[in-house]
Amino acid sequence: MNQRFEWSLLLIRVVAGVTFLVHGIVKFQMGLDNVAGFFGSLSLPAFLAYLVTFLETIGGLALILGFGTRVFSALLGIVMIGAIFTAKLAGGFLGDGTGAGYELDLALLSMLLALVISGSSRYSVDSMFSNRKAS
Repeated sequence: MNQRFEWSLLLIRVVAGVTFLVHGIVKFQMGLDNVAGFFGSLSLPAFLAYLVTFLETIGGLALILGFGTRVFSALLGIVMIGAIFTAKLAGGFLGDGTGAGYELDLALLSMLLALVISGSSRYSVDSMFSNRKAS
């Protein structure tokens, strides 16, 4: 792969990973019961709050390291689609003054789709276990 492409994937992967890791940690700090209550206010089952919190935290760390990049990117992409359609779409792209819009979720979803398509760069744990020969 082209060296610039490798660095670009690393940048996308680390920024997305840090973003999800921080969002997961914040959910733990808020208290999982509070997060479950918010999910309930959206008519979502409470167990999804726990699942999303753990997935954001573990998936964010995995993306930073480049471990299971395609799998975690796909799972986090599903979370972003869910967030857009359950919590953000009604507020519009930039929000409605009372809540955030879906612009960040859409940007993160795009980053995750790029990672699903391309996988990890040479600078990842995944590449240490890959039989591919980097060019």
